[in-house]
Amino acid sequence: MANIQATEKYKDLIEILKGYGSIVVAFSSGVDSTLLLYAAKEALGDKVIAATATSCTFPERERNEAVDFCKNLGVRHVVIETDELATPGFKENPKDRCYICKKSLFQNFIDLAEKEGFAAVVEGSNADDEGDYRPGLKAIAELDIKSPLRAAKLTKAEIRALSEEFDLPTYNKPSYACLASRFPYGELITKEKLALVDKGEQLLYDLGFKQFRVRIHGNSNFVARIELLPEDFGKLMEPALREKISAEFKAFGFAYTSLDLKGYRTGSMNETL
Repeated sequence: MANIQATEKYKDLIEILKGYGSIVVAFSSGVDSTLLLYAAKEALGDKVIAATATSCTFPERERNEAVDFCKNLGVRHVVIETDELATPGFKENPKDRCYICKKSLFQNFIDLAEKEGFAAVVEGSNADDEGDYRPGLKAIAELDIKSPLRAAKLTKAEIRALSEEFDLPTYNKPSYACLASRFPYGELITKEKLALVDKGEQLLYDLGFKQFRVRIHGNSNFVARIELLPEDFGKLMEPALREKISAEFKAFGFAYTSLDLKGYRTGSMNETL
């Protein structure tokens, strides 16, 4: 459960949100944006719209979870179809790919807010997000997108604790990131390769793994590099399961499937920068 410090920060969050008057929440159905939307509903009632952008970089299961949560919370939900691959510079996957994507993506949310006469667009980055390489935060700052969780100094651990206290379904949800983050910088992003990653991660999800990534390498003879929590290595090495994953990944279109011995970690593609 949340400690006193987290509870006080949540009170600060409510006051920050009330100060906007009306908002569009960029909602991905992840841990951070779910707590943000919950707090926004508490603070502003019907002066809140949840906006979810969907494309080939966003798994269908995440979209479905976003739709269900908004319905249960009683928040108006707008789903916007986007095509990041058509955004100039995105598919070439430069080091500032996230900046290019966020700059284009959040313009859709700004347009929605202006159309509805809402005062601000808010997103769910938290106090811990300032340490990693995150060029998307530059785009958010340039577009004057608000980051209330960071403003309230809420950490990921505090967000999870508060989410559990409020009985939100995401309190123990694994961390998630756009499927484009599975590609090494400089390797071309295509619908074919995004679909391979999505199928691979869906299989691992269906097999009961909770926190993982399927990184893809190569522009032909694709290699899958699976990142798992070290405590799940033994499960993957069970002969029947290992053979099933190998066969399924081969059927999806991967030439080779490997296990990363360092295990799951966020931002592993940034290690080469």
